[in-house]
Amino acid sequence: MLKFTPILLAILYALAMYRFSAWRTARELDSRSTELADARLRRLTDRMAAALNLDRIRVHIYEIDPVNGLAAPDGRIFITRGFYRKYQNGEVSAEELSSVIAHEMGHVALGHSQRRMIDFSGQNALRTAMIMLLNRVLPGIGAFVANAVMSLLAAKLSRSDEYEADAYAAALLTKAGIGVAPQKSLFLKLEDLTQSRSGAAPAWLLSHPKTSERIAALEALEARWTPVS
Repeated sequence: MLKFTPILLAILYALAMYRFSAWRTARELDSRSTELADARLRRLTDRMAAALNLDRIRVHIYEIDPVNGLAAPDGRIFITRGFYRKYQNGEVSAEELSSVIAHEMGHVALGHSQRRMIDFSGQNALRTAMIMLLNRVLPGIGAFVANAVMSLLAAKLSRSDEYEADAYAAALLTKAGIGVAPQKSLFLKLEDLTQSRSGAAPAWLLSHPKTSERIAALEALEARWTPVS
């Protein structure tokens, strides 16, 4: 029985972390967000809503500076104040920002938002169990090995989700008559907008796919959807 103790403790820890993370995330978003009211973006989200047979798509502004979008586990869509400010300054078009909204909707529709919360909790639990087990045979370096393994696993899962959300957004934008072009043009801006230089690191170490690979995936979809004349 004792040899299974780390596993049982890890399971209990995962359940506790999931509940706590969900509660903390909801509380943070509730306290620091307001519903977005922008006429140009509303016209675009209304077109996407019509394509999905929805009355409307609600988008919220999350009051933080980093440029990002967020799909909450409860299904709400958020754009950060920093991202919205880029749009107000003319650095990002309304169509490009709508592609972010479509991408985050993909995370919700495909179940990524809740799964990420579960994965995060489960990965923390598995990391704890691995550290406890590895430290018995690799004292002093068990934590390093466990952290490295879990970081690689998390990055791989995240990249897979991003490709799926990109494809969902491309289909939605195409159906809404907005097209995939804003999605691709935004990808080319993202590194400068987020002040990121991800090209210096191997793609498999990144939580998001490389820009060139994301654009290539979108162009492959476009080629499949374009009728042959």
